[in-house]
Amino acid sequence: ASKNITENIANNSKGYFSLFLVLNASVFGCFCALDFFLFFLFFEFMLLPMYFLIGLWGGIRREYAAIKFFIYTFLGSILILFVMITLGLSVQIKTDDEGLLHTFNLLAMTNPQNYVLGSLLHPDNQLFIAGIPIRHFVFIALFIGFAIKLPSVPLHTWLPDAHVEASTPISMVLAGILLKIGGYGMIRIVYKIFPIEFATYSTWICGFAILSMLYAAFVAMGQTNLKKLIAYSSISHMGYVMLGLGTITQEGYYGAVYQLFSHGILSSMLFFLAGILYQRTNNLEIENYKGLLNQMPQYSFFVAIAFFASLGLPGFSGFIGEMLVLAGGFHSKYLPIWAAILACFALLLGAGYFLWTYQRMFLGKFSLKEPSMQILLTDLTQTEKLLLLFLTLLAVLFGLFPSIIFEKLVF
Repeated sequence: ASKNITENIANNSKGYFSLFLVLNASVFGCFCALDFFLFFLFFEFMLLPMYFLIGLWGGIRREYAAIKFFIYTFLGSILILFVMITLGLSVQIKTDDEGLLHTFNLLAMTNPQNYVLGSLLHPDNQLFIAGIPIRHFVFIALFIGFAIKLPSVPLHTWLPDAHVEASTPISMVLAGILLKIGGYGMIRIVYKIFPIEFATYSTWICGFAILSMLYAAFVAMGQTNLKKLIAYSSISHMGYVMLGLGTITQEGYYGAVYQLFSHGILSSMLFFLAGILYQRTNNLEIENYKGLLNQMPQYSFFVAIAFFASLGLPGFSGFIGEMLVLAGGFHSKYLPIWAAILACFALLLGAGYFLWTYQRMFLGKFSLKEPSMQILLTDLTQTEKLLLLFLTLLAVLFGLFPSIIFEKLVF
């Protein structure tokens, strides 16, 4: 996607690609770390390259978007740091010489027997803060820290600005991978270390998930900018992840993981498609385009695939995750049946804003608000077609063969 780089990236491509590689290394570090301290270091280090990638190579309001992204994520990091220190002081493991050693090992933290008797986070600790048990207080802080990164309503406002101002490749990485760090942290750390607390607050978690799904979908329906519409659709789809985990069911858990993986493919495809249009015309206002199917048939074909896959059409990866999450919602003892039915309404809203956008931009007689843009609207290049074809094949492959992911999962 960086092959068709804009002029301001081309003027300093070494700095751009260096920061991109640092960001990639940080992401790999987060996914590979089984030590909470090491995970936190990589989690924090991701902020630095992303801040500069948005702030230096973004749009007109790039400085504002970069600062907002940094402050929001840094707030989440502070909460995670507080919890990490508390856990480190509460967990001990035996060393080879039969001594005891405090540890940040994530696997050790999932075993209640490793908690020091009388420590802050021992399961039997009766200490309360403002009427809330200390373990519940720590769980809420950790949950909020990762919910900011996911993001979840009402902690989502940094995401639309970051997406709109970031360049296309950065939006692809931000939506396709960095948001998944929040979901991964919620699964690997929050869900596994605090299972009892997760179940205790599961109804609240499902409530915020459904709020994210519906609110973001309604806001997406009212957007006039294509990139903002895709950004709010990402927030709505991340609500499925939180809902799946909140159901405390195997179906919901599998659906949440699958939704993370599937959205990584589809959101990258959507932002790349938006970037192709922006690269040609520097304009992403939906009302400026009409009947693009006549002018750019290949581009319109891939947009249709991305839209239908994102709204959950069977045969694509998006359907599997959403279906399992909703099945978990109906099966869960923590979620009322009316709430599960309400969550299904988000599917209808998703179909609404995607299909309405396609109808406005691609169907009908070709016309532009600025006729001078017509000469700029050339169809896909060979590189663009190859990348879009690759993402399409992934969406179809994991839509038809979900066992590729499921056989690796353990609930």
